[in-house]
Amino acid sequence: MSFLSSLCSSQSLSLLSKAQPLNRDCKPAIVSFSTRLRASAEVPDFLSADWLESRKKRPFGPRLNFSAEEAVQCQLDALKYNDQPRQDYGIEVMYRFAGFDPFERSTYFGPFFDLGQFERFRRIFHHSTYRVLLGHKERKILSSLSVEENRFKQRVWIRGSRPEEEETFQFTMVQRVGGSWDGYWLTESLLHDGDTFAGGLAY
Repeated sequence: MSFLSSLCSSQSLSLLSKAQPLNRDCKPAIVSFSTRLRASAEVPDFLSADWLESRKKRPFGPRLNFSAEEAVQCQLDALKYNDQPRQDYGIEVMYRFAGFDPFERSTYFGPFFDLGQFERFRRIFHHSTYRVLLGHKERKILSSLSVEENRFKQRVWIRGSRPEEEETFQFTMVQRVGGSWDGYWLTESLLHDGDTFAGGLAY
């Protein structure tokens, strides 16, 4: 094998292969415009055509840009219009904001409850005390307090849809540090001012 042919099969091959395809004679192959066009057409777009619409329709829940006050406001709005766009959708939103571990008993409502299943969480909101939040007619913020840099409490007075139905609740919001929820405000607890579950609760 001559020096020239050896050079073609080693250095030239490695250099030209990075730039253009080669034919059998160690020469750059000619790629037609139509071939390139077909190749580009076969590569899918990174985002689908309906990406923006699907983004708008994603389930509502915590957002990184929410402050603690905004997170409480969004949850109360969801409960006010609880059955829109479907039954108990507002409670679903509350469940997404809930900061408890579904595999452990939680004090979200005060006493230790197993809230790992959404159905149990939903039933407590239909309890005689918490149901005032569902479809409520009026609310007023009684107090707001930043307990720590990443902990916030807010007491809210609620007037329900039934006659003489009034209750006061306290939200405790915690901003997560680290993990997939880093920076998000989640609800640590939603407590009623009274002794809600003194007689027990079948849930």
